[in-house]
Amino acid sequence: MSNHYWIYGWHAAVAALQNPERDIRQVFATRNVAARLSEMNMPIGIQETTPEQLAKRVGEDAVHQGIAVEVAPLPEPNWQGLLGCGKPLVLLDQITDPHNVGAILRTAAAFDIGAVIAPKDHAAPENGVMAKSASGGLEVVPYITVTNLAATMAELKEAHYWLAGLDGHAKQTLSQATLGNDTALVLGAEGKGLRRLTREACDLLITIPMSPQMESLNVSNAAAIAFHHLFSLRS
Repeated sequence: MSNHYWIYGWHAAVAALQNPERDIRQVFATRNVAARLSEMNMPIGIQETTPEQLAKRVGEDAVHQGIAVEVAPLPEPNWQGLLGCGKPLVLLDQITDPHNVGAILRTAAAFDIGAVIAPKDHAAPENGVMAKSASGGLEVVPYITVTNLAATMAELKEAHYWLAGLDGHAKQTLSQATLGNDTALVLGAEGKGLRRLTREACDLLITIPMSPQMESLNVSNAAAIAFHHLFSLRS
């Protein structure tokens, strides 16, 4: 992971600026956006620039919405400290697309997930694409990488978490499963799904029933459905 990167887009950038855990290096904004930030009394210097100069910093294809914030990656908490937090946890099995992980973090924040955990060697990097897709969720839900996902799953079991893997071929549906705050939901990579050893380490496998017109959902869409279900059970 690099020492710094650019967060761009209004919601992602403002969330980063409002996060006391963020190490903010510098902020560039267009005149109109700088005026909006000044009205919000952001306690940081803002350097005015043009949309063209912003595009050079964050990439021509990036939708920067007039703002770019240079940041250091967030410090990762010790995931064991989250055990017993009273919220479900989420494990990602080799989901490496930052767009998907960002979208997962966004819905995780919306539905009060405790943390999103991924294996260090096969994790999407924390970067501007992830932050933009998360729309502020990266600042709310801890995104934690671990050395060994299998060992982490074993520790979660010892801590009395119930490991539920989302699998398109499972017999039990999401609504049929008994799930609660002690659930650790395991999501597999799009296309490949859960790896065999990951699947075998789960306490149960669940599926989201859908029309036969479609074979599967994007992993972030499937995550959103599962997160909402868990949230509704707690509500």
